Amino acid sequence: MKRIAVASEGSNVTMHFGHCSNFNLYDTEDGKIVAEQSVANPGHKPGFLPNFLHDLGVNVIVSGGMGGGAIDIFESHGIEIILGASGDARANVEAYLQGNLKNAGSACEAHEHEGHCND
Repeated sequence: MKRIAVASEGSNVTMHFGHCSNFNLYDTEDGKIVAEQSVANPGHKPGFLPNFLHDLGVNVIVSGGMGGGAIDIFESHGIEIILGASGDARANVEAYLQGNLKNAGSACEAHEHEGHCND
């Protein structure tokens, strides 16, 4: 089983991981989604969210963008990172399972959340 988390605003991928409203979690087996749930973002604190998702058993994180600090923590846990995603969260997970969603993004450096991305 693989658990995939999508940083979301409702049912859509958010552009900034740490400031999402919720995480859509998808449990997958044999290339298919077997269960899904939504978990509210418990709060944006430096280093907290990657560890929170690790504790939930996440193996893959999908987001539009993410700060370098979060990337480092996910990588230290061996969690695969997919950036540059957009649109419907479930559709992105299905694309990932079919091998059609690849990491196309990079760490946030300067945008409307400047100063928070590396948290």
